[in-house]
Amino acid sequence: MAVIINEENRMFQLITDNTEYQFQADEYDVLRHLWYGEKVGTPMSYLLSYPDVGFAGNPYDAGNDRTYSLHTQPLEYACEGIGDYRSAAVSITHADGSTALDLRYTGYTLHKGKYSLTGLPAVYADEDEAETLEIYLKDTASETEVTLRYGILAGYDVITRCAVIRNAGTEPIRLRKAASLCLDLPYGSWEQLHFHGRHAMERQAERLPLLHGVQEISSSRGTSSHQQNPSVILCSPDCTEQSGRCIGAFFVYSGSFKIRTELDELNQVRLLLGLNPDTFTWTLNSSEIFETPEAVMTYSGSGFAEMSHHFHSIIRRHICRGKYKLIERPVLLNNWEATYFDFNEEKILQIAESASELGVDMLVLDDGWFGKRDSDTSGLGDWFVNEQKLKGGLPELVKRINALGMQFGLWFEPEMISEDSELYRQHPDWAIRIPGRAPMRGRFQLVLDLSRTDVQDYLFRVMSGILDSANITYIKWDMNRSISDLYSHALSPERQGELSHRYVLGLYALLERLVQKYPDVLFEGCSGGGGRFDAGMLYYCPQIWCSDDTDAYERTKIQYGTSFIYPISAVGSHVSVVPNHQTGRITPLTSRAVTAMAGSFGYELDLGLLSEEEKNAVSEQIRSFKSIGPLIHNGSYYRLSDPTKDNYACWSYVSDDKETVLVHGMLFHAQPNMKQAALRLQGLDAQACYTLSGTDAVYTGAALMNGGILLPPYWGDYSPVEMQFRKVHEI
Repeated sequence: MAVIINEENRMFQLITDNTEYQFQADEYDVLRHLWYGEKVGTPMSYLLSYPDVGFAGNPYDAGNDRTYSLHTQPLEYACEGIGDYRSAAVSITHADGSTALDLRYTGYTLHKGKYSLTGLPAVYADEDEAETLEIYLKDTASETEVTLRYGILAGYDVITRCAVIRNAGTEPIRLRKAASLCLDLPYGSWEQLHFHGRHAMERQAERLPLLHGVQEISSSRGTSSHQQNPSVILCSPDCTEQSGRCIGAFFVYSGSFKIRTELDELNQVRLLLGLNPDTFTWTLNSSEIFETPEAVMTYSGSGFAEMSHHFHSIIRRHICRGKYKLIERPVLLNNWEATYFDFNEEKILQIAESASELGVDMLVLDDGWFGKRDSDTSGLGDWFVNEQKLKGGLPELVKRINALGMQFGLWFEPEMISEDSELYRQHPDWAIRIPGRAPMRGRFQLVLDLSRTDVQDYLFRVMSGILDSANITYIKWDMNRSISDLYSHALSPERQGELSHRYVLGLYALLERLVQKYPDVLFEGCSGGGGRFDAGMLYYCPQIWCSDDTDAYERTKIQYGTSFIYPISAVGSHVSVVPNHQTGRITPLTSRAVTAMAGSFGYELDLGLLSEEEKNAVSEQIRSFKSIGPLIHNGSYYRLSDPTKDNYACWSYVSDDKETVLVHGMLFHAQPNMKQAALRLQGLDAQACYTLSGTDAVYTGAALMNGGILLPPYWGDYSPVEMQFRKVHEI
């Protein structure tokens, strides 16, 4: 049983295989957080002892007890305007204009299985894999009610959180903030690890001590963004990959978000994760509810690697869906960096023929196949084939590529519209823009208002028409700008603040219709690379293009940060041409392949232009990946170095039975007279022996994990690392 409830003390213990989460309704019906960490088996309320803190007001029902203040108590869902001056999880405006909200406990329900959310992605589970606890709260002076939902997946050491706000009164209320996760940590010393970046340099890991006051990670761009990822890790100062305490959380959402960490005057930490209130309001009429998107959290007492394994497993098995969530993906070739907009059907067929000869499974036709689309200034929204480029149309091209033994995939950017397009000339009101203001363009394009069902219906119709016209088995879903000028012609003035969230709901509604109609199509998410790399998109697209930066050296850092939260199978990664189109850097073909194999493997170049030696190498890379791909995607992933600090990037994959270990990586910059570095492996059987493939050497697992293995000497920059170990049963 994952939830233990003490009815008399009104205490709740959420138990997973290795962790425990506690909260309790106290004598004033205030829901107080008690503990999140290792299993302790006893109520942790004995730790909550507070002095009379100056300028910390006291609830009226606490009488003369000046030691009891909502400003100092660790709360399970913090409110605004009632004496807790820390950041609030929920804020509303009542019909009379007041903003105070004082939520008190009224009851609970517990049932088997995992709750779901209306129109939103969420962790799913069978009835025997999860339990759902619902906690009911009500305002002391109004008819506002909040239900806190907890999904407990004990076998994954994962707890999910969301909130449901209900207006049980007769007058409308305005919701101004609605966090999905509020976590108060009354004790402990914590640092914060988050993942910042920019276009072509996403998810750069940054670890900093908490400062007294507020630290914020957020996006107001309408997407989760390149600049910040909707995930965060709180960790003890001594936390490493293999030891120390850490709490990780991520948002199952693809729009604007805010993560706020506050260290108060008593050295207590409050973590809030949810919708960004800077771009959000929501009107609730009588009897209406609002469901927040889901937050997912886990605790590890054994460092970052264990935390990542929890997240990798839950995302792969209980967020990703459909045919491709666990099976190996086709090795594909995308034509974008090979041709950009300059192609016709003969050029595409030549690229496909070269790829087929070398063992590539799929040809993906990128931007430029539709409408009047010879540059990025026109054509978006006109989803019909440009037969000046593809004279036989898509059906004929796809047939010829299928005849080569290859599958066919296609690029779309459904959410966008060009002003120079037939669609815009017919429906200018479908674009998000404020009347009377010149719009802000991004990549010469505007954004379609996906909050509108007529826009969703149009996109579903035209995309279905294309998918039904030919044997298309893969869609790359791109989005190449941030959202601004928030205004919808379909919303009344008082509801314009709802557009940012309604847009994301519309996106999810469209994706859901498409993935249900085309269950055999592999959808890959993309937003200028990794600008929308989040668990919300992974619910519909089991892989996401990790970054537009295909430089293998830079990718080691991007993929390093990505791996803390997201599984390797979700990472779209390709071998590209050199000099690299983003950096001009030249890296060896083998190093590019090793780095790209840390994901869903493919190529981003014209293979026909390679030398015979290079073509032979590509064939061998594809054969190798198809052999080791199951280990890469299904094994436990370990970060063996920090490429932002070390002169190398190395990582490994360990099979569940610890029989097979694959080490990949790159040695960055050659230096003279340098001693070889010893790389310590992780996750092996310490009592077993392992042999290194291609040698007669035998090592104990304990030796490889504590002493390590020498990295090979290297000549020249960016040399690859490839080592495979197998357990030896008889020596």
